[in-house]
Amino acid sequence: MDLSIYSTPLSEREYNEYLQLLELCGLRDEGDADIIALLTGEDGRLAACGALAGHTIKQLAVDPDYEGQGLMAEVLSALISEAYARGEHRLFLCTKPDNLRMFGSMGFHMIAQTDDAALLENRKGGIDSFLEDIPKYEGTCGALVCNCDPFTLGHRHLIEYAAAHCDNLYVFAVSEKGSMFSPLERLEMIRKGTADIENCHVFESDMYLISRATFPAYFIRDESRADLVKSDLDLDLFCRRIAPALGISVRFAGEEPFSPVTRAYNERMKELLPAHGIRFEEIPRLAEISAGKVRALIKDGECEKVKGMVPESTYDVIQHKS
Repeated sequence: MDLSIYSTPLSEREYNEYLQLLELCGLRDEGDADIIALLTGEDGRLAACGALAGHTIKQLAVDPDYEGQGLMAEVLSALISEAYARGEHRLFLCTKPDNLRMFGSMGFHMIAQTDDAALLENRKGGIDSFLEDIPKYEGTCGALVCNCDPFTLGHRHLIEYAAAHCDNLYVFAVSEKGSMFSPLERLEMIRKGTADIENCHVFESDMYLISRATFPAYFIRDESRADLVKSDLDLDLFCRRIAPALGISVRFAGEEPFSPVTRAYNERMKELLPAHGIRFEEIPRLAEISAGKVRALIKDGECEKVKGMVPESTYDVIQHKS
């Protein structure tokens, strides 16, 4: 057996063999891997594979002809070692519920589960530690999750409305990388831009809320269902673990006129949250302001034009970054 670790992209031949093995095992490539591990048998055939995308291990597959030889554990171990070497020590793995026992024996712990998917982490009690570090507040507690790339007056409008309709508002800044502004920049923009709202409490999501990277769906053959599977897993984690621990009884979100994915996510919240005793309230957005419009102006070098769309604290960050 020959195990090789590749930084993407693979050669055409290697990539085709990788795709064929995934398809054989009922999986698909989501195209976001940083690292791919290929384990070749003595006969030269691809026997097993796996991928690492940031902090998430995914697309683990073993050819049925090689099952029972411990190849899954070998590939997983190699990916974990590579992640550690890159400074990624907190790792997530999303899989079918049928695989929970197998990955549990390899050191991963389940933190959320639906009929279609299960989310695991390589440390026991990670979600508990996350929640223990967040203060608990009295009265009616609401929650709003936002990316804020960057934080605009539109976001400020949503937060002002939500804070006025509950005693204490948790605002969770999405911690996922890949936006124009870093997770830390976005977190600080929200905190500075809402500092005067006394019952608004801003925290990072720490990958436990709305993270496309943490919630892959490579094991869902019907790609049209992938976003639904991700939404349901994210909402299961929120409803069963996060909301009860923090006493959250209402979830706020802005209306979404542009993104079909976000609009579908809002619809799913309307369907699922009430069953857990959580009210959902959708807030009308300020039509003339959007983070996408601000990003486009920044990219075009027209930062002056965003002044009326963002708080002064955000504009300071934009100027520093330009």
